[in-house]
Amino acid sequence: MLALLGGSASVGLAGCSALLSEEDEDEDETSEYEVSDNADKAQAAWERVLANTAPEDEAIRTDAYIEIEEAVRDDMVLLPLFHNQEERFWYDHVDVPKTGSLGAHHQQHNHTDVDGDTELNLINSTFSELDPIMSTDTASGVVVNQIYETLTQFPNGVAELENQLLEGVETSDDGLTWTFTIRDDVQFHNGEDLTADDFKYSFRRVAESEYSERANFLLETPLGLGIEYEEDDDGGVVPDSIAFEVIDDHTFEITLREPNPAVLDILAYSAFAAIPEGYVGDIEGYDGEVDHQEFETDVANGTGPFELDEFELNEEVRVVRNDNYYGTVATLESVHWEINEDPESGFTYAMERNADIFGIPTAQYDPDLIDAETDDSGRESGTYGPLENGDTVNYLAIPELSTFYLAFNVSNVPRAVRQAVAYVTDHEEVIEDLFQGRGFKAYSFTPSGMWPSGQDGYESWVDEWPYGVDETDRDGARDVLEEAGFTDDDPYELTASTYASEPAFGEFAELTRQKLSGLGVEVSNQETEFATMQNRAEDGDVEMYSLGWIWSWPNVTYGHFALEPKNTDTSRMPNEATGFYLDWHVNLEDEA
Repeated sequence: MLALLGGSASVGLAGCSALLSEEDEDEDETSEYEVSDNADKAQAAWERVLANTAPEDEAIRTDAYIEIEEAVRDDMVLLPLFHNQEERFWYDHVDVPKTGSLGAHHQQHNHTDVDGDTELNLINSTFSELDPIMSTDTASGVVVNQIYETLTQFPNGVAELENQLLEGVETSDDGLTWTFTIRDDVQFHNGEDLTADDFKYSFRRVAESEYSERANFLLETPLGLGIEYEEDDDGGVVPDSIAFEVIDDHTFEITLREPNPAVLDILAYSAFAAIPEGYVGDIEGYDGEVDHQEFETDVANGTGPFELDEFELNEEVRVVRNDNYYGTVATLESVHWEINEDPESGFTYAMERNADIFGIPTAQYDPDLIDAETDDSGRESGTYGPLENGDTVNYLAIPELSTFYLAFNVSNVPRAVRQAVAYVTDHEEVIEDLFQGRGFKAYSFTPSGMWPSGQDGYESWVDEWPYGVDETDRDGARDVLEEAGFTDDDPYELTASTYASEPAFGEFAELTRQKLSGLGVEVSNQETEFATMQNRAEDGDVEMYSLGWIWSWPNVTYGHFALEPKNTDTSRMPNEATGFYLDWHVNLEDEA
C-alpha cells in the first residue's frame, strides 16, 4: 500500500514527487539518452514468478525476486533509502492499543478511549476517495478501515491474522476450493443484514468495476488469490464469471486456478471489504442506489464500528459511532481527522492539544527526550518529553514493514542521471542527519527481514552495492555522467518534488543538489501535497520523486508486482496498470 511519511500524519506509499516541466523539447531530449538494459530481465523474472507458484517452486521464485532487485538496482529506477520506524505520540487522556509492523492504518478505534471527551481527534493527509476498491494509500485506508470490514484482519497492524467477518473456512483436499462461513449477526450501517450475496457483489466489483485499482489482487497469483474467471476478447473479465458460488445466506465458496496458502492474508486487504449488494451500479446487472461519484466521497455503507458523517475534501473527515455494531461498540461518539500536510501548523495543532494522537516533525524531534523500553515484538514503548507545551506524552516506536525510496520516471530521466543520484546518496547520512535516526538503512526494495535468500543473502547484497555503502561517491557520479555527455558546462536539469508534510525530504533534495553541483546535473525542488503528487505521477508528469510502500501482508510478491515493467505504464493507470510510476515498460524489447 502506498505510504506517506510525515510528522503530522502517516500515510501508506510515502511520497515525494518530481514534477516534469512540460516544455516540448524535454521529451525529445531525454528519449535519446534513455537506456534501460534490465527492463527485460525484470519482466522475465516476474513472469517466472507467475508461472511457478507451487510450494516446490520456491527456489525459482527466490532467484526471480533477486533478479528483479538486481534489475532495479542496476538500472536505478528506484533507490531504496530507509525502512521506516513508525512513531506515535499521544496524551495521557487517551487509551489506545499498541500498533504493529503492518501500520497504524489497520487500527479500528472502537477500542480507543478519550478521558473527558467523546471525540478522538487526529491528523491526516490529503486523499480523494473512500471506495474500498480505490483505496491504495494509508491516508484513505485509515478512514476506510473504520467504516468497512473484510473477512480477515491484522488487528492494529500486528502481523497476526484473525477473523473479522469470517466465522470459519474449509479447503478442499486439492487446495483449490475454499468454503467460507460468515458471521450471522452483522448488519450494514443502513440496517440490512450481511449475506454471502453481498460478498459476491463486492468481489465482482474488485474484478469488474472500471474504478477498481486492485483487480490483480483477486485475479492474479501469487500476488493475489488467483480466482478462476472467464476472459473476454479484450483481456477483461466476463461479467459474473469469477468462480464465486453462494451456497446459502452465510456460506459461499471460491475456486482458485491453483493452490494458494496466502488466501486468508490477502483477504484482509481493504479492497475485499463487504458493501451491500447493488449499492453502487458500476458492474453489469445493477443500477445502484447511489452513483459512483457519490460513493467516492459523499456516502458510505459498511459494517464497521463507525459510520461516515462528513468528508470535506482537503479539510476534514468525521465518522460517528455505529451503535448497532456486532462487536465491541465504541465508547467514543466520533473520530475526527483534520486534513493538514503542513508540518509546522500540524505540530502547533497538536501542541495546542487539538490532536490526541499525533506525529512529531523531524525539525521538532529530539531523540534525547525518549524514555522507552523494547518489548518482545521489537516495539519501543514509554514516554517522550517534555514537549514545548510542557507535557510529557506516551511514545511508541515500531519497526515498520515498509520501504521509503527515491524513484524516477525512466522515460523522463536518463539512466546516467539516476545512477549519479545513487552514487552521491549516503544512507547513513540521510537517516542520521536528515531524519534524526528514525529509520533503518535500505539497500533493497524488499526489507531485510523478508529478503528471499535470508539474512546472509541480504548481507552479501549490501556488500555488493555498486554505488558505495554509506559514502558520497562524486567521482563515480562524474564518470557515469561524463560518459553520457553531461558536464558542468552542459548539465542535465532534474526536477524533484517533495511533499510538504515532511521537510526532511526537501532537505534531501537540497543535499543531492549540492553533491551533484559541478558534475553535470542541476537539481531543483518543488513541494506538493500527497494527493496532487499521485495524480501527476499517474499522468507520467514526474521526473524524480520520493514515495514509500508499506506491506499489507508479509509476502515478497506484495510489492514486487509494482516493479513489473509492464505494470509501471502510467498511460494505463490507475486501473489497468497498478505499479509504481516508473514507465519502465518503454525500454522493453517488445516496446522499443
